[in-house]
Amino acid sequence: MRAGLARETGCNLETIRYYENIGVMPDPPRTAAGHRVYDESHVARLRFIMRMRELGFTLEEVRGFLALTDGGTQTCAEVQQRTEAHLVGVRAKIADLQRIERVLAQTAAQCSGKDVPDCPVLDALTL
Repeated sequence: MRAGLARETGCNLETIRYYENIGVMPDPPRTAAGHRVYDESHVARLRFIMRMRELGFTLEEVRGFLALTDGGTQTCAEVQQRTEAHLVGVRAKIADLQRIERVLAQTAAQCSGKDVPDCPVLDALTL
């Protein structure tokens, strides 16, 4: 049952349903009564997907990794190339966030914090 898979992995039921609908999680076999039967391979795949998402990979990137592993065609070199490409994006985001942090810190430091109408933060935002 989907609820058991959710409990075992800590993944939201709706997320599991979504992953099944978009095809990153395979449809599990069903019992004669129509209940889904998830096995360890489903648990492992969902954990893999969840970990990739935690690391910031897009669903398209997840699909790419799954296509490699599902087809048994993966090479360490290709996995490394995809991971390094993702790392470039992560580093760019970090640089952007550090720039934003500097600007916000400098702007906030100019603010007196007093009950006056003039505010350097608002002035900086209207430039």
